Amino acid sequence: MEKLIFGHKSPDTDTICSSLVLANLRTKLGDSVKACRLGEPNKETKYALDYLNVQAPQLICEVEKDQEVILVDHNEFSQSADGIKNAKIKMVVDHHRINDFETAEPLYYRAEPVGCTCTILYKMYKENNVEIDKTMAGLMLSAIISDTLLLKSPTKTVEDEKAVEELAKIAQIDYKEYGLEMLKAGTDLSDLSAEELISLDCKECSLNDKKAKIAQVNSADISVMLARKAEIEEAMKKDIEQNGVDLFVFVITDIIESNSQAIVLGKETSIFERAFGVALENDEAYLPGVVSRKKQILPPLQNNV
Repeated sequence: MEKLIFGHKSPDTDTICSSLVLANLRTKLGDSVKACRLGEPNKETKYALDYLNVQAPQLICEVEKDQEVILVDHNEFSQSADGIKNAKIKMVVDHHRINDFETAEPLYYRAEPVGCTCTILYKMYKENNVEIDKTMAGLMLSAIISDTLLLKSPTKTVEDEKAVEELAKIAQIDYKEYGLEMLKAGTDLSDLSAEELISLDCKECSLNDKKAKIAQVNSADISVMLARKAEIEEAMKKDIEQNGVDLFVFVITDIIESNSQAIVLGKETSIFERAFGVALENDEAYLPGVVSRKKQILPPLQNNV
């Protein structure tokens, strides 16, 4: 049976590229696999795929019982495909915390504290003595640039930097110039509705017994996004009511200045205030130097429930 490889819902560049890259690696190692996705690629990802002339993975919404799957860039069932609890998870390659995860059978699990899943995949190519072609190098490079904000994020590691250096050579890409254009492409969100904005890159998580959502968008000018605050808040309130969310944090990250502005709603906003030592003003808080949801936003929330 063909194994399905996919990342999390509301896919970002790392999720899409990781599914394509791991499918390429597993195929070269003799496995029968197919790259898939659980949502539409965002504009940043589309820019990368168009630049590299690569087709997006196949769209799926759910997996059937006993379907063999490989997860990339996530492990939490709440972020995965519908039906995932009844699937046979054969492998996970990820760079996030391990949470809400268990399987009935043993599996290959690889999680490393690096800035991007594709950094791990780059190492896996090396370990298996599989040549990295120009296209795969471009995909991995795009993912690392995205997840580390062009190596400016605190999630960046020395291993990410080494991978970028070598992958840029293989792909024959000026990664600084290309990376900035790719990131900028992802900041044009003017054609998206407020509902689409808050779900574009949204992760659901548990804070003890509290249900939280953290959505993040990149911008070259935070004020442009804040001009839509009223409609964004309406969409957040609707989601909170429909899905029983206790805390909804919408983070607007300035990719140029490396700062963020957060819009925070829900009955548990005090968790956010304790976490960041701020008092919300008109449901907003300025977060200087904060760009990483995984390393700078989620941990403080978890530690202040």
